[in-house]
Amino acid sequence: MNTNFINKINGIISKDMRYKFDAYEFVMQALFFTQKKLKRKDHVSGREILEGIKEHALSQYGPMAKTVIEHWGIYTTCDFGQIVFNMIDAGLMKKTREDCLEDFKDVYDFKDAFNVFKVKPQRVKRKALITEPPGK
Repeated sequence: MNTNFINKINGIISKDMRYKFDAYEFVMQALFFTQKKLKRKDHVSGREILEGIKEHALSQYGPMAKTVIEHWGIYTTCDFGQIVFNMIDAGLMKKTREDCLEDFKDVYDFKDAFNVFKVKPQRVKRKALITEPPGK
């Protein structure tokens, strides 16, 4: 891990102790994950990074994703926004004029978003009825 990154995150945490170091590291990893998925090297929106965070968390931690994230002090999508904006203020991320903390407000509920056991309704394909025995 880059020493500059570590120093900047430690600086953030010395001013804002709500979130653990691992939370910042994870958000940066989720940014890279999101950029790769969207085939971009530049800006992603708040909503896009939140979707990337959700997918990355589920792929990394599976059914433990919500527990791990809450262990880091993150309980809502607004918390992810606070982390992103702390990193912007520290020069680790950039934003456009349109980006704001409001972009992260109530985007999804953790209970639903990180529930890997939630059954998703699926369409059932019906097979055609066979009126004659095979081979006739």
